[in-house]
Amino acid sequence: MIWALYGICAAAAAYQLAALAAVLRHLFRRDPEGRSWPLVSVLKPVQGSDPHFEEAIATHARLDYPDFEILFGAASEHEPAMKAVRELVRQSKGIKIKIVVGREKAPNPKVAVLMELARHAKGSVWVVNDGDITVSPDYLRKIVTALETPGVGLVTCLYRPVPSGWPAFWEAIGIATDFAPSTLVAPLVGISEFGLGSTLCFRAADLERAGGFKAIRAFLADDYQLARRLTLGLGKRAVMARVVVDSAIRYEMWADVWRHQMRWARTLRVCRGGGYLGLPVTHAGLWAAVAFGAGEPALAAGLCLLRILSGVTAGFLLLRCRAALALPLLPLWDLWAFCVWMAGLGGSAIVWRGRRMRLGRDGRLQD
Repeated sequence: MIWALYGICAAAAAYQLAALAAVLRHLFRRDPEGRSWPLVSVLKPVQGSDPHFEEAIATHARLDYPDFEILFGAASEHEPAMKAVRELVRQSKGIKIKIVVGREKAPNPKVAVLMELARHAKGSVWVVNDGDITVSPDYLRKIVTALETPGVGLVTCLYRPVPSGWPAFWEAIGIATDFAPSTLVAPLVGISEFGLGSTLCFRAADLERAGGFKAIRAFLADDYQLARRLTLGLGKRAVMARVVVDSAIRYEMWADVWRHQMRWARTLRVCRGGGYLGLPVTHAGLWAAVAFGAGEPALAAGLCLLRILSGVTAGFLLLRCRAALALPLLPLWDLWAFCVWMAGLGGSAIVWRGRRMRLGRDGRLQD
């Protein structure tokens, strides 16, 4: 029994070392030089009113890029976020900004808006990011440059969680110290179809070849499905740009965090299949607790220290997220993550944007 524990702990330690190496590799990687600056269409579907939304969209109007347009889309002109969008249009003289009210219908409302925005986009390169994303002035230059790399069909980027309230702070710990390094490890283990909603940058012609937004209209994980079609479907790969954006997160209650995590877990299960079953090996804090309970305090301490080192390197040195400095909470997050994983093994019910829905076995949304 003790040898089985040693084996699991060794695997957990190996993952943390791989995550640390992946983060350091990304942190010190050099950016390629940009050679051309095509017209870029930034497609921003908006719904509701996210924290810091006004400032987030204002940063898009301050982008340092030769030629771009911003297309905001909503399912209705009465969306709460549209007031801030109209004010941005009024204030931003000289910037090409357009508001599009969607007529398309789809099981995934966000994709329905994207289908409508696609009709109006004029750029040869498209960028899709979430409504609450805050960007730096060099954002477009960095991701467009990364797209020029031979064989690349999609560029995505990491995001820095900006929490409001303690429930959001708790999830920020997981995003910064667990989720972020896992996305950097993915290419090292042969996963090429990754893409984050924080940024999806691709060529319009490639999307058309992949079936357009219409091909993903029924799926919940539209970012993953889009990445899958632009990479595996076209024989290309995805890369992580060396730019970090901000994403505001806010929850009123702890139950909201649990529901969000369950949606992620069940979506990942249907998307990744067998890969989901291997996730507990990444929960070093869990195996440290097991080792301590089995009378192996030195093994437990070593795993905890390795988990903290990996988490702080990713969460603070790379993302500059202060939540990553809550050192004792990093191993505890792994215990929470394991509980979420266990609950995510079964069931198909999710809550998304206040709607109760079900996930089909292939990830399609079902009312």
